[in-house]
Amino acid sequence: MQGKMYSSSSISNGGSAPAAHLSDSNRRIIISHNTTPYNNRVYQVWKGNNKFFLEGRLVFGPDVRSLVFTIFLITTPVLFFCIFVSQRLINQFHQIGDLIVAFPALFTVFIIIILFLTSGRDPGIIPRNLHPPEPEDEGNSSSMTSAWLANIRGGVAANVPPTKDVSVNGTIVKVKYCHTCMLYRPPRCSHCSICNNCVERFDHHCPWVGQCIGKRNYRFFFMFISSTTVLCLYVFSFCWVNIRKIMESYHCNLWKALLKSPVSGVLILYTFIAAWFVGGLTAFHVYLICTNQTTYENFRYRYDGKMNPYNLGLVRNIGETIFSKIPLLRTSLEVM
Repeated sequence: MQGKMYSSSSISNGGSAPAAHLSDSNRRIIISHNTTPYNNRVYQVWKGNNKFFLEGRLVFGPDVRSLVFTIFLITTPVLFFCIFVSQRLINQFHQIGDLIVAFPALFTVFIIIILFLTSGRDPGIIPRNLHPPEPEDEGNSSSMTSAWLANIRGGVAANVPPTKDVSVNGTIVKVKYCHTCMLYRPPRCSHCSICNNCVERFDHHCPWVGQCIGKRNYRFFFMFISSTTVLCLYVFSFCWVNIRKIMESYHCNLWKALLKSPVSGVLILYTFIAAWFVGGLTAFHVYLICTNQTTYENFRYRYDGKMNPYNLGLVRNIGETIFSKIPLLRTSLEVM
């Protein structure tokens, strides 16, 4: 039964594509819907709460509108910096003044792109089964099999064990059965109540990006929060530089300098608070990456007092989390 979950298959969409190019979640998207009518696409029969655009090529969470607020929080201070603070910096630093102002503008565009890559892609969804899993071959009598089949016909999965043991790097871990998706969740998978999906290597559901953070978009989420931290520190630093230049030019104290450039003062306060938030989040996720944990596992104290079977050492943990290959998105394919 569990072997079926990760078995190879081919997809036909005007030709055949080898299953090696698909992730586990993408293979299950096709397998779990292969009894649906022809010419339907995967996103058209999706049972979760996701929102799809561009014929399934963009996969957002149900709270995608929060992106507008997040973009506002990022772009507004940069606009104020470029409009109200930049002119004095350009005059003070001459040749490099334009670069000082251009960098945060271009870096903001980069951050927005990373934000959409985080929010607009499949985080690692495990599509639902059409039926409960089949009984194990070993140790099942014909009467047990008959009862199982009767339960399936009646739409009941009462005989499905709630947990199952699987081996991870030589350590036995328990995986739970999901009654909503009718499958045994792979290790590190969890069901998100907001998106109503089981997600591979589930980290958390982030309201700021309006999407689950999982196996396929975690690296983009980390790039997003770390880049936002750099942007906050940059604006914070150069606003202070601007205040110092005002104090030197007018031979005044800090309070009078702030009165001459109140926007600098507001941006200093804003970016200081924001840097503590996203900076702390970045530091926390650096720790999680180095120890190969997820936020969900860490908050539930999964490895307190016992070994983490996913911890492969610092270098391999970073490589697996940040630099491993991401399979192509297949939600726009036709279901066969």
